[in-house]
Amino acid sequence: MANEPQDAAAPGADLKAAAQRKLSFRQTATAVAWSFLGIRRGRDYQNDVNRLNPVHVIITGVIAALLFVLGLVMLVKWIVASGAAT
Repeated sequence: MANEPQDAAAPGADLKAAAQRKLSFRQTATAVAWSFLGIRRGRDYQNDVNRLNPVHVIITGVIAALLFVLGLVMLVKWIVASGAAT
């Protein structure tokens, strides 16, 4: 049993195949930005699902979320420091 060849139906085989996809960082970042806004056509979404590397999407999404939170923190600090909050 341990020497059985892995077929396409094996658990994780589709994830391994998806992780081999290569697309530019710009295209991945664009897809993540559109998803942050919640605006995407169905056809474009399907293209993204079929072409984007899920690992790159997750990494880009985490980086974008961190930048968003840091931007909000900086905005709040600026508002509080300017005295507009009083």
